[in-house]
Amino acid sequence: MPGTIFGIPFDEELFLDMWNEAPDPYLTAMIDSGAVVQDSTIAGMIQGQGNIYTIPFYNTVDGEDQNYDGQTDITTSEVDGGFQTGVVYGRAKGFFARNFTAELSGADPMAHIVASVARYWQKRRQNRLIGILNAVFGVTGASGNAKVWNDNHNMDLGSTTATAYKIGETDLNDLATQACGDHKTSFSLAIMHSDVANTLEKKALLEYWKYTDPNGIQRSMNIASVNGYTAIIDDGVPCEAVGGTGDNKNLKKYTTYLLGTGVIRTAKGRVDVPVETIRDAKTNGGQDELIIRMRETLHPNGFSFKIPSSGWTQSPTDAQLSANANWTLKFDPKAIPMARLITNG
Repeated sequence: MPGTIFGIPFDEELFLDMWNEAPDPYLTAMIDSGAVVQDSTIAGMIQGQGNIYTIPFYNTVDGEDQNYDGQTDITTSEVDGGFQTGVVYGRAKGFFARNFTAELSGADPMAHIVASVARYWQKRRQNRLIGILNAVFGVTGASGNAKVWNDNHNMDLGSTTATAYKIGETDLNDLATQACGDHKTSFSLAIMHSDVANTLEKKALLEYWKYTDPNGIQRSMNIASVNGYTAIIDDGVPCEAVGGTGDNKNLKKYTTYLLGTGVIRTAKGRVDVPVETIRDAKTNGGQDELIIRMRETLHPNGFSFKIPSSGWTQSPTDAQLSANANWTLKFDPKAIPMARLITNG
């Protein structure tokens, strides 16, 4: 219903339309790369209030064929399969005038509010995806030699004679080959720390994407291209101090993720009141507040989410989503185009 907030005209429907149309460069890059796929089947399952959904799958047809010679019987084999379970998380966030003080003085305050809210959820979604990736790599069977590579370069880093290993020219391609062999072309997206991106940039292997802002100025984005992959640069990926001595005193270990086509399934869940404005007459002598609610899923294809034995409240917390104990492996790891590279930069 049209009204006002922060002293400006505000319409919830217009806000939602503008929010849906607001550019999300991270999600767009992930979807355009093919790694993250909008799943209409899942979307249909989660339009109700339930937060758990089940996706059936069929195993790859295999086995020996028979000689077709007019004498040998043809045998049949059953195509079997299974199911994987996903989870919808619900989140909410409230804002009040102080969150948008600088924006409210602009020529189009509604657009600035939408942009601020969109950026907030972009960052939260990206952090949540990284947490889920960390979790599934900790699942037994998913983190064998085919899924973790170059860790051997980090042996004996506590000694003064150890040599740090920085990402090389062929490492991403070699990782894709080791992880999925002749299906390595299914890889399309890399998520890496800015220090790793800087190493690749110095090797003239990485090129940042650019966009033109409303003032006509061309600016670089935290999205790039490297070795044929779309690269998202995000310092939320694992980065830990090695704790070495001497030349290795400040050495760190960085994780770079390589994702393939359709490995992350996403869909929006139903929210009856996604946005509303309220007036709090008491706090700070009275203030306008903007409340946002959302439900969505980010599902690593080939894994199932298990409801935790304690602390479950229908919508999983970020800690529950990022706990490897809450995920089980359903596919052969070689059939999952997902891998990670561990380097010192």
